[in-house]
Amino acid sequence: MPPRITTALVVAASVISLAPAGQASATAAVVSAAGPATVPAAVAAVSAKPNLRACYDGRCKLTLTKRVTFRVSSRFGITRLSVGFTGKGVTVKGTGPGIGAGASFSKGGSATVSGIKFSIVSLSSRKVVLNLVPVR
Repeated sequence: MPPRITTALVVAASVISLAPAGQASATAAVVSAAGPATVPAAVAAVSAKPNLRACYDGRCKLTLTKRVTFRVSSRFGITRLSVGFTGKGVTVKGTGPGIGAGASFSKGGSATVSGIKFSIVSLSSRKVVLNLVPVR
């Protein structure tokens, strides 16, 4: 069995053993070359991280539960973006060699930072879904 699957199964087993007796546990299916296995939904949700590399070209859809920083192509004049949010709005900061740019916008709004347009798809105090599109 590959190391990742083995680790997931060990984590799943430890989480299942922590559940109080008589309570059902929510589960998510994980399929490996060795066959299907069951992992608690809480473990599956924790391991689901946004694919920040997909945003390198300025085009992606991001679902975030906390502040993130990721690299973008230098063609935008910046090399890193930092995205944070509250239940009221989103803050984006772009940095690069000798340059900085930023914007804040609220639910239903959008902003452009160094040639990347950020639009809010959905926003709550726990999660934001953003659509990024290059404008140049």
